[in-house]
Amino acid sequence: MSDRILALSLGRQARILSIATDGSDVSTLVSGLDSMPDGLTIDPIGRRMYYTFMGVVYDGEDFWETDGHVESANLDGSDRQVIVPVGVIVTGKQIAFDPESQRVYWTDREGMRVWSARIDGSDRVVHVQTGAGEDRLDRRRHPVGIAVDRRGGFLYWTQKGKPNGNEGMLLRAPLDVRPADPSARTDIEVLLDGLPEPIDLELDHEASMLYWTDRGDPPDGNTLNRARVGPGGLSDHQILFSGLKEGIGLAHDPAGRRMFVSDLGGHLYEISTEAPFNSRLVVKNRASLVGIAYLPG
Repeated sequence: MSDRILALSLGRQARILSIATDGSDVSTLVSGLDSMPDGLTIDPIGRRMYYTFMGVVYDGEDFWETDGHVESANLDGSDRQVIVPVGVIVTGKQIAFDPESQRVYWTDREGMRVWSARIDGSDRVVHVQTGAGEDRLDRRRHPVGIAVDRRGGFLYWTQKGKPNGNEGMLLRAPLDVRPADPSARTDIEVLLDGLPEPIDLELDHEASMLYWTDRGDPPDGNTLNRARVGPGGLSDHQILFSGLKEGIGLAHDPAGRRMFVSDLGGHLYEISTEAPFNSRLVVKNRASLVGIAYLPG
């Protein structure tokens, strides 16, 4: 089997698609998804995928009700299970799988929290809480993207700010802390600030590079970005690709030295992670593409 991209496709009937990385053989794994799916990650060894939902009730881009949830399914789309039920989270966004701990980590945007749980949904932990109550009206407090650095011992996430607001942030905190009060942590680092509107994250562990999409206004927004990760934070920020139509999802193929990027315009791109950072349009979907994941062949 060839290597593939799994992608959440929105539209009147949201679906999980399987796409060969050359753009051929597009098939549907799961159809009829409601509640606005958003984030997607996979466990290639356990042959499961995990995906979040933002909810049913929304006002424009804002979701205020506690009606998001998290599901899992086999990689062929069978055996769908709800692992975090409705009534726990507000707005499920990017989700990441950590093979060592067998946990999934995700962000809850209007819930203003960064969560993790075992892969069956048990042992839920709130790692970070950025506000409460009416604080949710402040989009600077909204976490969206997430990445787990087990080797370095950090949890990374984005807080996007208002649309095109140049108030987005990249942050990190120690990974294995279970805070008694996740709203009172004093060990959170702001690594970058003043970004147009940062969304999803992906970590290249071998190269110590953190990648992110930004859906804000050009020239710095609607881009694929990266920066080098070190003990002191991030350095050498680069924009590798511009021209996205509301950039969202990221998926890394470390062996192929390439990153895949999705956007709300329905584009799926392949972009080399080595200079001169050549790019290729893999597929143009009729509906918006949000969370994506890379599945080796």
